[in-house]
Formats: sequence, C-alpha cells, structure tokens
Amino acid sequence: MEQEMADVVVATRSNGNVGQQISHQAIFDKANRPVSLKFEDVVYKIKVKKEGLFKKTIESEEKIILKGISGIVLPGEILAMLGPSGSGKTTLLTALGGRLNGSLSGNITYNGKPFCNVMKRNTGFVTQDDVLYPHLTVMETLVFTALLRLPNTLTKEEKIMHAEDVITQLGLTKCKNSIIGNRLVRGVSGGERKRVSIGQEMLINPSLLLLDEPTSGLDSTTAQRIVSTLWDLANGGRTIVMTIHQPSSRLYYMFHKVLLLSEGNPIYFGKGGDAMDYFTGIGFAPMFSMNPADFLLDLANGVSVDDSRDDQAILKQTLVSAYKSNLAENLETELNQPNGNLHSVADGKQHNRWTTTWWQQFSVLLRRGVKERKHESFSGLKIGQVLAVAILSGLLWWQSDSSHLQDQIGLFFFYSGFWGFFPLFNAIFTFPQERLMLEKERASGMYRLSSYFMARTMGDLPMELVLPAVFVTITYWMAGLKPTATSFLYCLLVLLYSVLVSQGFGLAIGALVMDQKSATILGSVIMLSFLLAGGYYVQHVPSFIAWIKYVSIGQHTYKLFILSQYKAGETYRCAQNRTCLIEDFPSIKSVGLDGHVLSVVALAIMLVGYRLVAYIALMRIGVTRK
Repeated sequence: MEQEMADVVVATRSNGNVGQQISHQAIFDKANRPVSLKFEDVVYKIKVKKEGLFKKTIESEEKIILKGISGIVLPGEILAMLGPSGSGKTTLLTALGGRLNGSLSGNITYNGKPFCNVMKRNTGFVTQDDVLYPHLTVMETLVFTALLRLPNTLTKEEKIMHAEDVITQLGLTKCKNSIIGNRLVRGVSGGERKRVSIGQEMLINPSLLLLDEPTSGLDSTTAQRIVSTLWDLANGGRTIVMTIHQPSSRLYYMFHKVLLLSEGNPIYFGKGGDAMDYFTGIGFAPMFSMNPADFLLDLANGVSVDDSRDDQAILKQTLVSAYKSNLAENLETELNQPNGNLHSVADGKQHNRWTTTWWQQFSVLLRRGVKERKHESFSGLKIGQVLAVAILSGLLWWQSDSSHLQDQIGLFFFYSGFWGFFPLFNAIFTFPQERLMLEKERASGMYRLSSYFMARTMGDLPMELVLPAVFVTITYWMAGLKPTATSFLYCLLVLLYSVLVSQGFGLAIGALVMDQKSATILGSVIMLSFLLAGGYYVQHVPSFIAWIKYVSIGQHTYKLFILSQYKAGETYRCAQNRTCLIEDFPSIKSVGLDGHVLSVVALAIMLVGYRLVAYIALMRIGVTRK
C-alpha cells in the first residue's frame, strides 16, 4: 500500500495540467528534531448554557466534544482526520497544537514529553481561514514573519534570504510582489494565499505541522498541489496532521494514516489504504466502486449502503463498538511502544522564551503596521473630512472677537466634542479588527504582548496628531482667536493631549468588548455622557450626578481650552457697551479660571489608565496551555 500511495503521488505530479508543480524532492531541509506525536484517550468537555424564553440562563449542561480519542503519528507520516462537520476534527487538532483551554483530559505527548514553549516554537499551525494582512505583499508577509520568528543566530539578511527561499520552494515567485488581498481587495488566488499561510509556518522549519482544512474552498488541482507540498514536507522527516472534509480519491491515497470521527467518537484509525478492507470485514462494503473518502463520510454520518439499516444512531453505535473491539487494543499496544531513537525537542538545549529581543519585535511590528495601515491612515477620505470640517468651522466662526464671547466658547466646546469622538472611533476598531491575527501570532509565541501593544498604538500616532494639528491651525486663525504664539501653542497642545486621551479610551473599549458594533454603541453612550456633563450645555448639574464631570474627558479639555485664551481680570464688552470681567461670564463662571493643574493631572491619569486597561484586556487573548 505504501508503494501504491507513492505511485499516486508521482502520477498526479506528472499530469500535464499541473506543469509547474514543485519537484518531487523534499522542498525543505529535514526537520530539526523529528517528533513522534501520541494522543491517548483524549476527552474534551464544554458547558452549554440553556436559555429561557427571555434569554435568561436557567441551567447549564456538560457536553462532551471529544470522547476518548487515541492515535499516533510518526515522523514522515501524514495523518488525515476525516469526519462530518461537528465531529470534533478541529477541536482535536487545536488540542494537539497546544492551543485548547478548558476541560481537556487524556495524555498528549511529543516524543514522550508534554507540550512546552520549546515544542510550541517547533510546531507550525495553519488555520482554516488564512489570517493575513490584505495590503502586504507576499514577500513582505513572509519577510516580516521571518524577522519575528527566526532566532538571532541568523542575521537580518539571512532571515530575508530564508523567506525568499520559501517563496521559491512554494512556487510563489510570480506573485511575490502582489498584495495578499481579501474579499474586498483584489490580491493573490486562494491557493496562493494558502501556500503563503503554510510558508509562514515553514519558515521556522517545524518538526510538527498541523493544518486545519488546508484544501477548503480550492479547486481539485490546487488542492492536489497543496497536499503534494505536504507530502514533500513529510518526506523531510516532519510529522503532519491535518483535518480535511471531503478529499478526492487521489488526495486520499496520499495520506499515510486516517482517523475517522463521528460525533466525537473514533470509528477508524489506521492506514488509509486499509480502511475499505476494515469496514468490508465488519459488514459494511460499498455496493459499487467509489471514492474511499465519500464512503467513510457516509458511514460517519450514519448512512449505510445497506438499505435495511435505517437507524443512523444504531449504525453509529455499531461502528463505535466495532472500533473498540477490533482496533482499540492494537492501537493501545502501539502507543505503549517506546519512541526508539527519538528524543525530546528540548533535549540538550537551553532556550530563551523569545527568539528576538523586545526592541526587535517592536521595530518590526511598527514597520509592518505602518505598511499595512498607511492606506487607511493617509486615506484621502479621512483627510478630506477633517479639512472640510476645519474650513467650515473657520467660516462659521470667522473673525469672532471678544464681543462674541459666547461664540468663541462654543468653538472650544466644539473642539473638545469633535476631537473626542473622532479619535475615539478610530481607536475603537483597532483591536477587534486584529483579534484573529493577534490570537494566531500570540499562540505561536511570535512576540511579546507589550511589544505588539506599543507598536500598534505608536504606529497610529502620526495621523492621530497631524490631522488635529492641521485642524486647529486652520480654525484658530480663521476664527480670530487670541493672536499670540503662546495662546496658539497652548491651544494646540491641549487638543493633542485630549486626542491621545480619547484614543486611549477607544483602545480600552475595543479591547474590553472585542466586538465592533457593541464597542461603538458603548463608546457613543459614554462619550455623550461626558459631553453633556462638560459644562457647556448644563451649567447647574444636580449634585447626585455631578461626579460625571470629574471623569469626563470633554470637561477637562474644555476647561483647558478656555484657560488658553482667557485669564482672570480680563474684560470683555457686555450689555450696553459696558465692560465686564471674563470670570463673571456665565459659561466661564460655571467652569472657572483656576484648577488647570487638576485637569492636566486628571487627563494624565486617563491617558495612562485607559491604555493600561486595554493592555490588561488583551492579556486574555492568545493564552494557550503549556
């Protein structure tokens, strides 16, 4: 049967329609350390909450997703996990990759050792959905990954060369300068995108490679090319485990071993070529020649070719019982055999937790973030929006003077309101949009959370600060505010200060909620509450709710804006051409012309505090068992 599988691989590669296939030789060097993966009696349970008529939880029950699954995959082998949707394939794969939290029991070992950080560094995990930045090119994607994941024993130039080698070996040379793209942005094809995902994992030369539905959504020729690549990688001594939904027959015979699942139960584990004989031997033979994978999936769904067997539940239970009677004992014997010459991946080595320094991670993530988001940050729409509002505001408040004191104060309140909401909504989407990427990269141990957080927030600062600076420069002089450099700089610094605080507030809400729609609603409600308590609309706030102004970004900003223009003792023209003291003007009196230090300190606390909340909220993402 091994020869039959090899013949299928050679035959499919010689097909004239696939003329530019990767050569039959192993496309990468051999694995650093071969890994024998064993999993014994793996059980995974979750708690399912039941809801009443009005969505009130009335009770929770325990649901078993994986029901005592065992298996072994040796170096040089491909294990394909088959089964209908909901059978537990992805859950098991996630558990084997050390990424599953919760009520997981059983024993999963890698050369006889449990999962650890060193094993994480030698494990590649390719998710079903290709989580990639759409506006980076193929080359940029792999180079940034290489700079982050490859150790400092390699120079920067060597890491880039390694990325170029991966591009060549995966047949991505023609599209290396094309952007990845997504549903909204035209980029590389689905097959090329999948090979980029595999290439990201192959950069670290993993001993164990796990793939979730690598052929999902691809045509048969592209799917065959992907699996042929995996065959070559296995020949290099790697251990490969993949889930696959409905492979063609020529793909099926490329799998060394097959694990068939039905509702979390194993009903077959063994060589792929022996599966048909096994089921024929227990009384389930196909009535006509068919794709083995289709036949196995029919059985896993409780569908038999024998029309007399109508009860799916009985059929599934029969298959589970047959597995326990005919296969479980032999598998247990195989699992108890020693690993032979295989040693732990960590044997004889001292490893740091991170392959690169904090500063390297920060600088690479900063450059990558700027490249990915420059199209959004420097978009003509956003710039045009700010310029249009600035010019309109300047015209509405054109050359107002002290006789129009209420108008000038209204402009300052507009400053605090507009530049409270604008950076807030820009920042709210930051972490929800990047959640999948952060989960993926943190789970692989690519970088520290602190380096990501600093790079992500610092990368947005240029446009966060440039646009308000341009805005206030236009409106300040058009509105005829106090024409001194000191007052202008004071006003500008106050605006930039408040923008940073509002950005931190948006980051905190986005990180806490992690849902764009919910975060937007929550941010709007809170910011409107701050705005209403800002001292402009309501000057006599009842004492029981007056506390809001002390935590209001808008109120402190509004007060500092007023202090940038007016000082106690100054006068203005009031009714009947009399002069009145500035501090007696109602809108100013309610805010006061003192306590600027308190407002500066309050905003400083918010500036640090909101970002700290965002960072702590992000710590729950990408946490996996060790």
